[in-house]
Amino acid sequence: MYTLKITDIETELVQVNHRGNWLFVKVHADNGTIGIGEASHGRDDRVQHVINSLKPALSGWNPFQLEAFRQRFYRDTESHTYHTALSGIEQAMSDLIGKTLGTPSYQLLGGKCRKNIRLYANINRATVDRSPSGFADNAERAVAEGFTAIKCAPFDDVSVANISRGSLTPAICLGIDRIRTIRAAIGGDIDLMVDCHSRFNPGIIIQVAKELEDLHLFWIEDAVSLDNLDAFAHMSRSIGIPIATGERLRTLTDFDRLLTETHVDYILPDVKHVGGISGLKKIATLAASRNVMVTPHNPSGPVATAASVQCMASVPNFAILEYAWGEVEWRASLTEPPEKIVNGVIEVPDRAGLGITL
Repeated sequence: MYTLKITDIETELVQVNHRGNWLFVKVHADNGTIGIGEASHGRDDRVQHVINSLKPALSGWNPFQLEAFRQRFYRDTESHTYHTALSGIEQAMSDLIGKTLGTPSYQLLGGKCRKNIRLYANINRATVDRSPSGFADNAERAVAEGFTAIKCAPFDDVSVANISRGSLTPAICLGIDRIRTIRAAIGGDIDLMVDCHSRFNPGIIIQVAKELEDLHLFWIEDAVSLDNLDAFAHMSRSIGIPIATGERLRTLTDFDRLLTETHVDYILPDVKHVGGISGLKKIATLAASRNVMVTPHNPSGPVATAASVQCMASVPNFAILEYAWGEVEWRASLTEPPEKIVNGVIEVPDRAGLGITL
């Protein structure tokens, strides 16, 4: 058995924009190796506090004992903040193992099923001009850069509290206009996803879906809240557009319930919140048993992207990975080697661990 000991855990916060920062985790081992992970998009100060509070318990811990780490520390009942902190540490431990052994992380997950990971460009955070043409312009730019799939969130003006069951409000009509303008701009060969951010009730989203049927969407995401699975199941049975959901779920138990009680086509677990790479792999395996595709939620920095790439390289039922398009121009410079996207895909690296260093 490989014996390695954790000597320190530290965090590094990188300011990005008004939508949030990137919080990186570094786990140091007694052989001088440093593993990296990402714990972004929680409350940064609280996530850092949890990580610091775990340092005494993890001092001297052997990173190779990943399953024991999960069993001891990852509890379903803990908070989003706690799960984010643990997920960042787990990614860094996985990276540390790979770098110590001199092998990519995907080799420790059963080997790779594919050489490249297809990405879709989430243009929402970069779209300041929220007019239909503003959305369409960014979609066209992403396609010009080589992306073959685009995701937008055109209904952020819609409030679930202010919509009636039987009418398409002006905010809903504006969202539909945004989608139609994007489709007209990018053509029919580019895949188009729509994220609704759970702003609808089942009755109105069924009407909206009928308005969008001719646009041949790749999926409609988080159309209604998962708080009421019966309502979600009714919605999913009633529309013809593929259904994607699950970014807010964090535990294997929650995903099992979703897959058991409803119909979904795609699930969106996030490596930053579901227990890191090993947690993401467990959820993907569960989904495979139900013939459901996995498309990780990843409006994230380059480290979470690298971790997702390693995991999805080993997942047979992987579909496509989210990429936070257009947030900052200097993103690629944060890692060595720089993040490289060609024609909308990332090549699965053969370098050790996650394949990058900060």
